[in-house]
Parts: sequence; structure tokens; C-alpha cells
Amino acid sequence: MCGIVGYTGQKQAYPILIDGLKKLEYRGYDSAGVALHSGDDVLVYKKQGKVAALETFAAAQPLTATTGIGHTRWATHGEPSDRNAHPHYSSSKHIALIHNGIIENYGQLKNELLSKGYAFNSDTDSEVLLNFIEDIKINNVCSLEEAVRIALKRVTGAYVILLIDKDLPDTIIAARKGSPLVIGVGKNEHFLGSDASPMLAYTKEVVYINDYELAIVRPDELILKNLGNERITPFVQKLDMELAAIEKGNFDHFMLKEIHEQPQTIQDSLRGRLNAEQGTITLSGLEKIQDKLREANRIVIVACGTSWHAGLIGEYLIEELCRLNVEVEYASEYRYRNPIVSPKDVILAISQSGETADTLVALENAKKQGATIFGIVNVVGSSIARLADAGAYTHAGPEIGVASTKAFTAQLAVLQLIALKLAEIRGTISNELFQTLLRELDDVPAKVEWVLENQVENIKAIARGYKDAANFLYLGRGYNFPIALEGALKLKEITYIHAEGYPAAEMKHGPIALVDESLPVVFVATKDVYHEKIVSNIQEINARKGKVVAVVSEGDDAINDMAEAVMVVPACHEIVAPLVAVIPLQLLAYYIGVERGLDVDKPRNLAKSVTVE
Repeated sequence: MCGIVGYTGQKQAYPILIDGLKKLEYRGYDSAGVALHSGDDVLVYKKQGKVAALETFAAAQPLTATTGIGHTRWATHGEPSDRNAHPHYSSSKHIALIHNGIIENYGQLKNELLSKGYAFNSDTDSEVLLNFIEDIKINNVCSLEEAVRIALKRVTGAYVILLIDKDLPDTIIAARKGSPLVIGVGKNEHFLGSDASPMLAYTKEVVYINDYELAIVRPDELILKNLGNERITPFVQKLDMELAAIEKGNFDHFMLKEIHEQPQTIQDSLRGRLNAEQGTITLSGLEKIQDKLREANRIVIVACGTSWHAGLIGEYLIEELCRLNVEVEYASEYRYRNPIVSPKDVILAISQSGETADTLVALENAKKQGATIFGIVNVVGSSIARLADAGAYTHAGPEIGVASTKAFTAQLAVLQLIALKLAEIRGTISNELFQTLLRELDDVPAKVEWVLENQVENIKAIARGYKDAANFLYLGRGYNFPIALEGALKLKEITYIHAEGYPAAEMKHGPIALVDESLPVVFVATKDVYHEKIVSNIQEINARKGKVVAVVSEGDDAINDMAEAVMVVPACHEIVAPLVAVIPLQLLAYYIGVERGLDVDKPRNLAKSVTVE
């Protein structure tokens, strides 16, 4: 949640901050603001709404400064408003702060400060933290750095904070716990951000800050310390990312661009790992823990949202191919449920950002109990990547659209590789099936490309026909059931239409009561062992005058004759079919959202990375 940026150097800070906030707006767009160290003063400008509203407001204000911080907010404490927007001033107006996270004990700290006569101008926990820091600075006659260090030892919760002080020219103080922070290293300048996207145009050298680390950042100096005031040597990494990856190009929205990038991102996730000609899979991360996997009692997959849907498919794959017990858990529930974890368990975490708060805590708890942690993440250097014993990157590249598309299919591609490699390690798959599935998986990028070249206009027309529906029902069986869940989630996220996903066989256990002539029912009905059952389910919907929309395999005339509308995909082996079947559902959600006049890249109330509870 929330996007943070910072700059200190020789250039004018404001244009860099505004550009960075635009690149991070997918993380939150309730309000935005900047604080600039200008001469002997700290100037704060902030507005409710998107970054464009801040830019319009600030155009008439003094903006000369070479050091500054900026924030785009996803509201937690306090409604979206000018007064709750960041940055916040301290009581003296000497210090300004931006914050990503939640301070859980802010109520106790606020009462202490109220008893000392402090007044508050917002409803946020962030302003409480700032005044707590300033109170320590004043009463202990210490530096801002030391006051931050003392304050954070009292704080419970998650945070990344950036502060500037009118008495500290060219200096930004930063600290993190549980929320991401990246510092870009330039020539006599430094950039700060929630991720690397704001600094790509300026530098490829970055430092990923760890939990409980504090940074003192000046144009020509980056000092890292822990909360015990011990110096830490910064580890500078080279970014393998191009600026074009975070720009829309000729597409109307990032979401559409990212849908169309999937043939390439799936291929990138397979490249160097899958060799269909030689009949091999190479996964060094999996091989690193192969002894643990041979002896494992079970695999527990933990994830949230779209990644949880990928995990469900992972469960089906691993159980079928590897004959190993798999459980899929919502990380938000798993972390609090006091689950039984043993050293013979392998915990497989799936997260696009690698920073999902609930997933991180669940992993930390499992690791303390001796479990082996394997991460599937998209962001190099992310917290989950550093915490895991081993892992595999998805290579989807930056995903800016809030509703996940290419990150999901990249996760599925990696899970396919993991299941096949693990089956080979455990000796639970015949060579014939192994080779068949390698060839099928190798063909997936081309089949996704076929859908994008041949079905877009058809899906646009379907979207126009159903854009005014009040509800949708999504149904699927086997590997297609999680795809039905994902299709329903995409529709909810992008169009604000109520949608539910169910196993098709469960329809008769309740949801069929909803079916009437106004209800579109989307079947994920590619050819598989359940096909005849799905045909029967479609007939049951037709008998009740429901509107059947179906994702079907090419050449499936039976369902084509029964459905009101069909979205066609190339025939695939049922194990790899989810990678192809999900594409029409992504496009359907996108085009319905566009038909309804919505901002599909920035759906209301949502943010890209859930780094707070």
C-alpha cells in the first residue's frame, strides 16, 4: 500500500518526485503530496485525489529545492482528504514525514502526546509517529537520527518512513520494517522509492533496505545502520529492468499492455528452465532443496488473492503429478491460526511483490518451527526472496495494473515447472507423460498469442452485451475451477460487478437459485476429463433460462451450440490449459470495465501491493 519517493542531489527535486509518484500511483491514489527542503524551510503541498490533482495545485507554489520526499496514499487510518494526506508536519513544522504501513500502538502513543499538550491535524497514525519522534528529539536533546532510532524501538506495526528536517539540508532519514524500500545510487545523488520504478530513468544501481535498518541519505553519502547504531555496508545491486517495461507504449491501459505481454512473460518464465527438445527441466532453486522435497510429508502453499488462485492450481498439479499431500492456505488466516508445522514441511509462498505482509509473517512463523521455505516471487531482492531457503523468480517484469494478469500466468508457468521437476525427482511420472507435458508447456506462449490475435474483437462484442449485468456466476471443474475463481475476481476488481466463482458441481447446492434470464453464467469449459459433466451443467443453466457464456476449446461444436456466447482457445492438455483459458476471462473483465467507463488500471479501494494487514 502507499507509494513513497525521495530525492536528494543536484537536480530540482519536485519534477523527479512527481514523475516518481505517477509511476507509483498503482500503490495508492486516495491522495498525494510532497515535502521540499527549500532554503531554511520545509514546504508541504498535498491534495486529495490522484497525483494530477497535486500537480495542478502545486503549479502555483514555490517549488525550488534539491531535496524532497513524496507520497501517494492508500487510506488506512482516516478517510481520504487533504488533512489526512501525506506528508505530515510535526508540531513545530520543522520536520515532515511520509509513511507506508500501520502503527498498531498509535493509540497509546497518541494519548501520551495528548497528555503533554500536543494537538493533531489529521486522523492518521503517521502524524502520531512523527510527533512522537519530535518529542523524543526535543526531550533528549538528540539528533533526528537518534530520535528515530529510539522511537522505532517503541513502535509496533509495519512501516517505511522518510523524514526531512529544516535543520538538516540535503538529508533524508529513512527506516523500514515490513514494507519495501529501495535506494537508487547515482552520481552525487540518491533516489528512494517503494520499488525501483521511480529511479529507472536515472540509475540502475540500487540498494534494498532490510527490516530494522535506518538510512541517512545525502547526495554524496548513503549510511546504513541497524537500530543498535551499528554501521552496515550497503550491498549495491544492478537492476535488470528497462524503462519501457513501466510505460504504457501504444496501449490505452497498463492492464491491456500486460495482458498482451503474456506470450513473452510466460516464455521468459520458461526460458533457461524448460528444454522440450532435450526433454529436461532445470530449476536450480528446487534442486537446492531436493533432499527436503524427497522426504517432505507435505507442501503448504500460502498466498493471497490472485496468487492464492495460482496456489490452488499448484495443489492440483503437485498432488496429481508428484503424489504428495498439498494444502493451500490464505496467508492472512494461516498466520493467526497456530497451524501445526514440522521440519518435514515445505512452505511454498507465492507473491507477485514478494512483500505481502500476511505471507511474510506466515513464513517467518513457519521458519521458526523448522519448515523449509520456497518462494515464488516476481521482484528480485524482495523480502520473501531474501527470507526463503530457495525459490524461483517468475520473470513477469513490472506489473503496473492493479489487477494481476501477467504475474498470474507467470506464477502458473513456474508452478507447472516445479510440479514436473518434482515429479521427476520423486519418480512419480512416466517418461512418456513427462515429455508430453514438456512439449505442451513449450507450446503455451504461441497458444496465448493465438487467443490475443483471434479473440479480442469477439470478446469486445461479448463485453458490450453484458456490461450492464448486475451479477455474474463463474463455474469450472478440475483445473478450471481456480480459473473460474480468478475470472470472477478480475470482474469484481475491474468492473465492480458482483461475481462469484464455484465448482460447477456445487451449482446445485445453492447457487442455482440465483439463475434467471438476467444472470450471465460463465463456464470455463475447455476439453478435459470433465467435459461431459460440464455439458450437463450448461444444459441445467439453459433449462432455467440463464445466459451461458463459455470458454471452449477450438472445434467444440457441442458447447458452441448451447451457449449464448463463446470465447475460443486452442486445444491443450488439461494440465496446462489454465494458462490459456484464463486469457479470455482477463480480456472480458478488461473490456467490460472499459465499456462501463472505469479506470481499469486503478480500481477503487484497491492497491497493488498489500504490505499492511
